[in-house]
Amino acid sequence: MPRAIPSDRLAQLIDTATQVFIAQGYRRTQIEDIARALGVAKGTIYGAVQSKEALFDAALRHADGHEPLPDIARLPLPTPKPGSTARWLRARLQQAAENLELAAALQRKRVRDTRAELTALLDDLYERMANDRRGIKLVDRCALDHPELAAIWFGDGRWAQHALIRQYLERRIAGGHLRRVPDVSVAARLLLETLAFWAVHRHWDPAPQPIAEAEVRDTVIEMLVRSLE
Repeated sequence: MPRAIPSDRLAQLIDTATQVFIAQGYRRTQIEDIARALGVAKGTIYGAVQSKEALFDAALRHADGHEPLPDIARLPLPTPKPGSTARWLRARLQQAAENLELAAALQRKRVRDTRAELTALLDDLYERMANDRRGIKLVDRCALDHPELAAIWFGDGRWAQHALIRQYLERRIAGGHLRRVPDVSVAARLLLETLAFWAVHRHWDPAPQPIAEAEVRDTVIEMLVRSLE
């Protein structure tokens, strides 16, 4: 029988699995790879999860610590039912979209301080990405191995945010509050991808810069705001 994983190592298992999935992608990662990285026998992993699918689902849900870890009495975690991981991701994206500063800005008919508004919505997007960086990196790396996840991630996630940013820029440019740009869609993508790189992807840079997080955020947002004034 698989040896049960100790409760104090469950968080370490999920953390290690997240790192391995990000490094290798979903398809290439095997339970043996995660066991080796964790320094345990493969049977120990099966004491915590029934399958690779169950471990990926757990990593996606708990990578950033927003949900409490599963009760060890529930171990091993069962293989998720078809579509359940995708449904969770869609619900998580919808939850993350609630109360966006960007959405609030799109509801305003009058603008008193465009610089303050743009700074606030970019800061909000940056902080949300930074707080979810491990989950974002995980699904971004593995979505192409999961067509169902990819459809949600790029549709309800990246491109939905891009559409909102584009809509915001179009309105503020038309109202004379922001400078005109050759292509609003490109400008929206530039804002989104710049935020994503500095808030998320730079943390996996093989040659990272030792810069304080607050200085990174403030510099990135200031430069983006100035580019549109």
